[in-house]
Amino acid sequence: MSLATVILAAGLGTRMKSDKAKVLHPVAGRPMIEFPVAMARALGSSRVIAVLGHQADAVRAAVDKRFGAGSIEVAIQAEQRGTGHAVLMAEPLLRDHDGLVLILYGDTPLLSQAVLDRLVKAASPTTLTMMTARFADPHGYGRVVRDGNGRFVRIVEEKDASADEKRIDEINAGIYCGPARFFLDTLRSVGSNNAQGEIYLTDVMERAARELSVVTIVAAADEVMGCNDRVDLARADRILRVRLAESLMRGGVSVRDPTRLYVEPGVEIGRDSTLGPGVELRGNVKIGTGCVIEQGAVITDCTLGDRVHVKPYCVLSESTVGSGVQIGPWCHVRPGSVIEDDVHLGNFVETKKTRMGKGAKANHLTYLGDADVGAKVNVGCGTITCNYDGYVKSRTVIEDGAFIGSDTQLVAPVTVGAGAVTAAGTTVYRDVPAGALALTRPEMVIVAGWAEKKRQRMTGANGVAKKAPAKKAPKPKKKAPSKGKASGKTARRRG
Repeated sequence: MSLATVILAAGLGTRMKSDKAKVLHPVAGRPMIEFPVAMARALGSSRVIAVLGHQADAVRAAVDKRFGAGSIEVAIQAEQRGTGHAVLMAEPLLRDHDGLVLILYGDTPLLSQAVLDRLVKAASPTTLTMMTARFADPHGYGRVVRDGNGRFVRIVEEKDASADEKRIDEINAGIYCGPARFFLDTLRSVGSNNAQGEIYLTDVMERAARELSVVTIVAAADEVMGCNDRVDLARADRILRVRLAESLMRGGVSVRDPTRLYVEPGVEIGRDSTLGPGVELRGNVKIGTGCVIEQGAVITDCTLGDRVHVKPYCVLSESTVGSGVQIGPWCHVRPGSVIEDDVHLGNFVETKKTRMGKGAKANHLTYLGDADVGAKVNVGCGTITCNYDGYVKSRTVIEDGAFIGSDTQLVAPVTVGAGAVTAAGTTVYRDVPAGALALTRPEMVIVAGWAEKKRQRMTGANGVAKKAPAKKAPKPKKKAPSKGKASGKTARRRG
C-alpha cells in the first residue's frame, strides 16, 4: 500500500524559552524537523505532510533548504486542540489517499530507521501499529493496558490510571501507522468531550482494539524521547553524537574520544582515518581514506582527498582539498579555496578563493586571498596578497615554480611569471616576467663605528650607563601687579 506521513510540528515549545519554534532547535547540528522528514523520505512516503503552526514559514524554509522546495506539503493548525485535531488539519491533503498513514512528531530526533521500518511493515488495511517503550520511571506517560493474553486493550493516561495501572512500565510513544481512512473517520467521530476540549489520537486506539488488529512495536527508551526543553536538547545531542561516532568506528574510522566528536548526520569518512578529540564536522563533509584530523579542527562543507593531515585547531569551510595535503596547525582555509595534491599550508596561513597548485607550499604566517598559485610555488613567511582596494577585489596569479620571498606584498591585480623570484620585503605592484627577479628594497646604508660612538656617548669610558641629570625645579616667578588694580585702601576710598 502507498504510504503518507504526517508530521505533527505545530507546537510553540514554551519550555524552550525561545523566540524560535521548537522544531527549529538543532540536534547534532540539524534542526529537529529535518529528522522525521528524512525518515519519511527514506521509508518511501509518497507524501510528506507537516502540520505547522508557530513560525510555519520559517519551518518550511528550513525543510526546503535541506531537501529542496516542495519536499513537504503543509497543513496549518492555527488553534492547537490536541494531537488528533492536528491530524485532522491534514485531512484535506489526504482525501484522495487510500493507503497507510504514518504519524510522526517534529521533536523526536532519536528515532531509528530500523524501528520505523518494523512499524510500517507490520501495518496493513486491517492492522494498526503503535510504538511503545519501557521506562524505569514511566511517571507522566500514558500506560499501555493489555489483557491476560497480552493483547492491547487501551491506553490510560497518568491522571486516570489506577494504582495498579501506574505500576505498568510500558508507555505509549504516540507514533502510529495504519489505514488513513480509519484514522480520519475515527477522529471526526470521537469529538472533544473532555476537560481540555481536545481531540486525542489515543481515542483512535480504543476503537482499533475493537475493530482492527493492533500490533505494538517496542522501541528503546531513548528513541522515543521528545525534546521539550534545552536539557532534553543537550541529552539528545549527546546520544546522537555517540551513535554517529559508533557508526563511523564500525566503518573503519578511529575516533579517539567519541564523547567529544561533533559530527552531523551524512558525514562520510574513509577507512583508516583518525579523528581527534573536539573535532567538528559540519554539513556536507567527505573525507578520504588514511586521513588524520587532529584535535579541535572544524570542517564545514568540504571534500578532502586521501592521506590528508589536518593539524590541531584548523578551520576549513566550503573548500576542496586534494590528497597528501598537510594543513596547520592554526590554519584557516576559507570558502572557495581549492588545495591541490601534496600542498603544505603551515601555521597561521589563511586562504580565501585561492587555488594552491600541486606541491605548492606556504608554511608560515601568510594570507593568500583571491589568488591562483601554481605548482611547486614556495611562498615565504609574511607574504600577503593585497586583493582589496576598498572597492574591488582583484586576483593575484603566481605561475608554476615561482619563489615568493618573505614579507612580499603582492598588490592585485598582478602576475608573477613562471620561475620568477621576488626578493624578501618586496612590494610587487606590476607584473613580473617569467624567470625575473623583482626587488623593491631600498639600498642598505652602513655607517661604520656608529654603534661604538653611541655606546660611549651613552655610557662613558668606564662602560657604566650615565644617569640622566636631574632637572632643577624652576624658581617661582614673582607675580606682577595687575594693571589698574587698586590697593585695598584706595578701593575703599573709591567705594
